[in-house]
Amino acid sequence: MKTDIEIAQSCEMRPISEVAKKAGIPESWVEPYGKYKAKIIRPATAQVGKPGKLILVTAINPTPAGEGKTTTTIGLADALTRMGKKTVVALREPSLGPVFGIKGGAAGGGYAQVVPMEDINLHFTGDFHAIGAANNLLAALLDNHIQQGNALGIDPRRITWKRCVDMNDRQLRFVVDGLGGKANGTPREDGFDITVASEIMAVLCLANDLADLKDRLSRIVVAYTYDGKPVTAGELKAQGAMTALLKDAIRPNLVQTLEGNPALVHGGPFANIAHGCNSVVATKLALSLADYTVTEAGFGADLGAEKFLDIKCRMADLHPNAVVIVATVRALKYNGGVPKNELNTENLAALEKGLPNLLRHVSNIKDVYGLPCVVAINRFPNDTEAELALVEAKCRELGVNVALSEVWAKGGEGGLALAEEVLRLCEQPNNFSFCYELNQTLREKIRSVGHRIYHAKNVSFLPAVEKQLQTLEELGFGGLPVCIAKTQYSFTDDQTVLGAPEGFTITVREVKISAGAGFVVALTGSIMTMPGLPKSPAAERIDVDADGKITGLF
Repeated sequence: MKTDIEIAQSCEMRPISEVAKKAGIPESWVEPYGKYKAKIIRPATAQVGKPGKLILVTAINPTPAGEGKTTTTIGLADALTRMGKKTVVALREPSLGPVFGIKGGAAGGGYAQVVPMEDINLHFTGDFHAIGAANNLLAALLDNHIQQGNALGIDPRRITWKRCVDMNDRQLRFVVDGLGGKANGTPREDGFDITVASEIMAVLCLANDLADLKDRLSRIVVAYTYDGKPVTAGELKAQGAMTALLKDAIRPNLVQTLEGNPALVHGGPFANIAHGCNSVVATKLALSLADYTVTEAGFGADLGAEKFLDIKCRMADLHPNAVVIVATVRALKYNGGVPKNELNTENLAALEKGLPNLLRHVSNIKDVYGLPCVVAINRFPNDTEAELALVEAKCRELGVNVALSEVWAKGGEGGLALAEEVLRLCEQPNNFSFCYELNQTLREKIRSVGHRIYHAKNVSFLPAVEKQLQTLEELGFGGLPVCIAKTQYSFTDDQTVLGAPEGFTITVREVKISAGAGFVVALTGSIMTMPGLPKSPAAERIDVDADGKITGLF
């Protein structure tokens, strides 16, 4: 059996100009980055037609057994194209952290991939490098301002802006810098985030255009003065230079699926520590080009879908027409307590025990957000008919259909049944609503997500958080949406608690403002904004031969 990278390397890619033409993108908008990648430069004055339908692909909480959300997203887009529907898929860019860490690449799998797979998973068009450079320029300007006399009265103990690097490196979580004497800066505690957790990433992905990007950058809060006033990037006069670094990065990237269909891959915030969606610019471009736009949100629906709906859709005025919730029988059995090495054996009892995780996500999408949904079972060869029938029966009790997806093995052909159900759902009326309203207090918004989406019995705030919430509301940030940082592996803030637990408490240990992005971040449990590498990193298995051919990337 071929690996993902072997399948990707054996496909014959179309010149990017042909892909752009198929998408209906004018030649003057296409800025090629080699033969198979391009940036899309849509003029601000460009006329666009009525936007097409928007389909969100999300999933159950991830497990080591794998779910295949990105694979399903790509395969669904290919299937819709096979049915004669003009379709564009809009995805996030992979971070180097997971690529070299435990998760591997994020360009799909099997015969449902976007290519060139190696480029997309590595440097691609340099967007993440530009984001990291803009982030670190702001950090340098901040420290230089203090070094040069500190006219703004910044308290070095209350600097909130960290440097970043797009790599899993726990060694950089907490550092002390500015050592070596007066000429080398002011000594202080500092730290690094991974680039995908930088507020610059969130800003880029939520900005509507270059002017909006610069305005958002200027609003970023980087520190507080000795008397407690927030200090912004605008006060440091940083936004112009930062925007200059990002002027190309804000342009969406065009690539293709293995079947030669257009794919916009742009932006990549993590959903467990950020808002987990590709850029608004790319999504709106796709909607203007296609009858159907298929996009995804990171990790499980409690994280990615919640933030896609409550943050991205609210800010960008988007209205989804249908939602796909991806699951596998293997992952559901894992939620039911089956060890990873025993998942290929039929176990209806464990499957029934693990099914509530899927059913809770389904209920949230239907009952909280008022959106029609379908469950896509990413089929594995060892799934039995009895197991598949049990999943279908339980979902039918909630009024939701199940479609088997075989896109990993068959590409778009394996997603035709799913595509048919999605097309049906897109024609159904829906009553899309948010989990909370902006006029609620920050505390009420966090509690609303905790109770309605996670199904927590209690949401607890540490004493320091109560003061932080009060301060943020006094500073005028109380009307913003909330972005909750939580483990992706569980509905709780404890990654070891699987299934659909009841009676638990979510503990908020810190809140902070992301004024440029336009939301308040609430950190729960032990979630980190700088991941670490596992005991056996994927980087150990990646290599390149004398001809430049990469192996071990998956």
